[in-house]
Amino acid sequence: MKLLVKNIATLAGIDGGGVLKKAGADMAQFNSINNAWMLVENGIISDFDSADNRLGPFDADTTTVDAAGGTVLPSWCDSHTHIVYAGSREQEFVDKINGLSYAEIARRGGGILNSADRLHEMSEGELYEQAMQRVREVIAKGTGAIEIKSGYGLNTQDELKMLRIIARIQESTRLRVMATFLGAHAVGREYAGRQADYVNLVINEMIPAVAAEGLADFVDVFCDKGFFTPEETSRILEAGAKYGMRGKIHGQELAPSGGVEVAVKHHALSVDHLESMTDDDIALLRDADTMPTALPGTSFFLNMPFAPGRKMIDAGLPLTIASDYNPGSTPSGDMKFAISLACIKMRLQPAEALNAATINGAAAMGLSADYGSIAVGKVANFFITRPIPSIDFIPYAYTTPIIERVFLAGQEQ
Repeated sequence: MKLLVKNIATLAGIDGGGVLKKAGADMAQFNSINNAWMLVENGIISDFDSADNRLGPFDADTTTVDAAGGTVLPSWCDSHTHIVYAGSREQEFVDKINGLSYAEIARRGGGILNSADRLHEMSEGELYEQAMQRVREVIAKGTGAIEIKSGYGLNTQDELKMLRIIARIQESTRLRVMATFLGAHAVGREYAGRQADYVNLVINEMIPAVAAEGLADFVDVFCDKGFFTPEETSRILEAGAKYGMRGKIHGQELAPSGGVEVAVKHHALSVDHLESMTDDDIALLRDADTMPTALPGTSFFLNMPFAPGRKMIDAGLPLTIASDYNPGSTPSGDMKFAISLACIKMRLQPAEALNAATINGAAAMGLSADYGSIAVGKVANFFITRPIPSIDFIPYAYTTPIIERVFLAGQEQ
């Protein structure tokens, strides 16, 4: 099946293939062609060029899509979400307005433990239907590849329940889904005061059970003040690695807690949050293969400091932007808004933020060979905007809807 997209005012986010991530000064290059067309065959990008260099005629059976002067971009690659959860937590939102901190809410039985209680009570079918509403929402907003974490189960059966739902999402949509086991998101209620025993449960029971069903690509740990220590994190990552699950870390959100050091030591694919990142952390990441990932929506919603994105890029690092879509600290999967926040609050240039949300987002999921840019041979995940003045308009008009049509694997959604 062939698909020709014509009358593209700007085809943006293109590369010649082989680009797996962008770092430092290269992040300012979000390459484009004006007055362009693009050809898709069997869900894969097969060619593109300026309309002045059209290679046609195309086959008579080629389906034609008129971009009508819109811009075509690669779909967002959102490398950090928690979209399988039960219900919402707006009461905690009110608590925050009334002055309670994230840590104080957690100590009162809210936060992650609140979500775990609700998830335990909800059926797998109900959880799946709620998650699919969020999936349809993010697809419509331009997301084409996504990482989804467990971590609201906090016991073996409920963690498996979450991961089975993530597998169903992958099977029932054209969204590219990567699954992460996050049993070490918090200590389950029945293990209160026995954190060492809970860590042993994660290592000796949860990880083998997850691996037995082939339910996770990655293993993650919340390595931060009040959660899991660097030593505990190391043990969990080592256990996951034995079953082929590469590490990803929640780190440096609440305090400089050693998360970056552990991530680099264990060659974690990404270390995410980084609101409390230090200059020493930046130095550690310079020669590492770990992708630093910022979650500006979390900083916005919790009124916390933002990760030092400008400093990271100026130091030559790559940077990923992800949504952190979850019920407690970031109830939004709108990657366009995350890009705007990266520009406004983290001082990224629009091109840098767009690369952070596309090719680098794909890299933070190990997917950038096939996703994250417009390149021959990559999966045809893209969206068409209404006519816009330039790509800079995307973060500038931070609440303006711009997407007209969405395509995943070359098929309109």
